[in-house]
Amino acid sequence: MASLKEMRNRISSVKATQKITKAMQMVAAAKLRRSQDAAEAARPYARRLASVIANLAAGVSGDGAPALLTGTGRDDRHLVIVAAADRGLAGGFTSSIVRAARLHIDGLIAQGKDVKIVCVGKKSTVQLRRLYADRIVENFDLSAYRQFTLSVAQPIADVVTRLYEAGDIDVVTLFYSRFKSVVTQTPTALQLIPAVVDGSAAPATGASAVYEYEPSEEAILETLLPRNLTVQILSALLDNMAGFYASQMTAMDNATRNAGDMIKRYTLEYNRSRQAQITKELIEIISGAEAV
Repeated sequence: MASLKEMRNRISSVKATQKITKAMQMVAAAKLRRSQDAAEAARPYARRLASVIANLAAGVSGDGAPALLTGTGRDDRHLVIVAAADRGLAGGFTSSIVRAARLHIDGLIAQGKDVKIVCVGKKSTVQLRRLYADRIVENFDLSAYRQFTLSVAQPIADVVTRLYEAGDIDVVTLFYSRFKSVVTQTPTALQLIPAVVDGSAAPATGASAVYEYEPSEEAILETLLPRNLTVQILSALLDNMAGFYASQMTAMDNATRNAGDMIKRYTLEYNRSRQAQITKELIEIISGAEAV
């Protein structure tokens, strides 16, 4: 049985840990608000850009359609982008994204597809390197960035574009965690290439839907599709940031509660041991007095 000094030290250690987890919870809660606002602010722009592309794509067909829109016509070489966190202490946030990506990757490998991987975030690199070290072609460490802008997403989009234009990949899929609420972050797969055109965003009928484009639809799409690729990646990174802080806040709240329960349990054991020791000493004193 532990001595009273050891039990006091144990209680003090847990109390110090509880202070740290409580502070991390408060910091995560403060950063969550800003990250949530940034993620929600980026979605309307991404949706509007997708709507414009859908309207333009409706009038484009044949050999004149951009390659990012139509794809290569093959399904043999895949690039999987796994966007996760750069830090830990966020529960199963990264593990849930990596698990969804692994199921997709293993399914493609079982079909005999050639799979390449781009890791975004140190934690995704650590987890995927154990199984697919020879398939990782690029990894990005975003821990130095306090805010995510287009300049952060652009290097990732550049790698994708370079591999696609070189003919090394046919299909590109992005895995990230879509932020819905503080308690709900859903691992999501988003196909980036060929670009997925939302049918619900097709041009409306009527006189208001008649447009004349200058330059042509093909020329506009050649410019918008690379930008759309960057915007989709940025939107995913912003969702990831909000989801990470939500998961970290929840994890630190649970850790703080568990630390409180441990302190209560250790304090009860300490009081019982102390009382037993006092009782033993009293019995020894009384027995000695009676013997005299």
